[in-house]
Amino acid sequence: MPWYRKLHWQIIIGLTLGLIYGVIAASQGWGQFTTDWIAPWGTIFVNALKLIAVPLVLASLVTGVASLSDLRKLSRIGGKTIAIYIGTTAVAVTIGLLVVNIMKPGHRVPQEMRAQLQETYATRAASGAAAARETQERGPLQMIVDIVPDNATTSFGDNRKMLQVVFIALFIGIGLIQLPADKGKPMLEVFSSLNDIVIRLVDLIMLAAPVGVFALIAGTITSVAGDDLGQILELIGALGFYSLAVVFGLMIQMFVTYPLLLRSMSPMNPLTFFKGIFPAQLLAFSSSSSAATLPVTMERCEEKLGVHEEITSFVLPLGATINMDGTGLYQGVAAVFIAQALGMSLGIGAQITIILTAVLASIGTAAVPGAGIIMLVIILEAIHVPTEGIALILGVDRILDMLRTATNVTGDATVATVVAASEGLLGTPNLDESADQIRTHR
Repeated sequence: MPWYRKLHWQIIIGLTLGLIYGVIAASQGWGQFTTDWIAPWGTIFVNALKLIAVPLVLASLVTGVASLSDLRKLSRIGGKTIAIYIGTTAVAVTIGLLVVNIMKPGHRVPQEMRAQLQETYATRAASGAAAARETQERGPLQMIVDIVPDNATTSFGDNRKMLQVVFIALFIGIGLIQLPADKGKPMLEVFSSLNDIVIRLVDLIMLAAPVGVFALIAGTITSVAGDDLGQILELIGALGFYSLAVVFGLMIQMFVTYPLLLRSMSPMNPLTFFKGIFPAQLLAFSSSSSAATLPVTMERCEEKLGVHEEITSFVLPLGATINMDGTGLYQGVAAVFIAQALGMSLGIGAQITIILTAVLASIGTAAVPGAGIIMLVIILEAIHVPTEGIALILGVDRILDMLRTATNVTGDATVATVVAASEGLLGTPNLDESADQIRTHR
């Protein structure tokens, strides 16, 4: 495939053209034309992402939970796996929030530009502030009460109620597990088919990403730059600082959190682990897909790290569905960065909401490129930050997606190693690459 037909290059081209057009439009006074004829395509792209969010979470999570029907014979392994996956994702999001609150990349956006951004989204920011005050006045258990809906159709009709959708999906999945296989199979096939359809729709939506990125970046530049093109260069610099914050957080997760987990819960040497899993990390980085990397991840864990097939066949496919440490960390950084850039302050309550929403939403994130953006939209709406702010970070999202997918796959392999060690199913690592060739697993 020619390089220019690859999606990540198309997005980079869209970003570059959007920047060039935005600079020219701002200098030539094409702001109104851009607002009328260019920016709406960015809005359409964002709306398409919002449209697919609920069915994506519902289908992916129901099928993921229903796949735990083996829990009756592997209940102990399943419990450990889910607990560690949720724990590592929570740690990852927390690391992301600590990094972004310390580095404050959103504050690198020029003051004048922050003021213009805040003015652009003043109405939504005001409604968000009112919602935040309302939240502060509620009882301590109201958040838990809000997770359990009294009407499913209402939850499905509002992306801000995604935690309720997650609860409904978990509830349905548990119900399917309780049914005899022949009774639950028809409904499971419906959700499985829906999941396949939704993933295909995600692929189709992401085909429009280059145009969406172009329109969003162009519209953002012309709406906030005015006649001062120097502000554009400062905005690009601020975006680079945001990227640095994401990369720094991912490095902490990969080279601190995972080695500590391996050291404390398994006999695996972290250096041996990274040598064994490195080809899977490279594939994850280049494909931006945990699902596409899964066969190689399983092969490396079994053949090179000594993880028993009983563990890899259960833990790794489940991880590709529900474990998104890198994605969760990125979402925490991105949400706070956008709020900072828009001049909005997020309190402890909002940041706890980010952790809860990112952890639960990551369970329903499809293991395909670009799905993390959908979950970021959900998080922004949950904390009442204007979702149009994703225009600030979409341009570098593809590169960061490659890094966070590599982190996701590393987390899957780490948990598989730890669970195997706890069950006495971890053999001796074999890093002799000449012994066998990487094969297509099953």
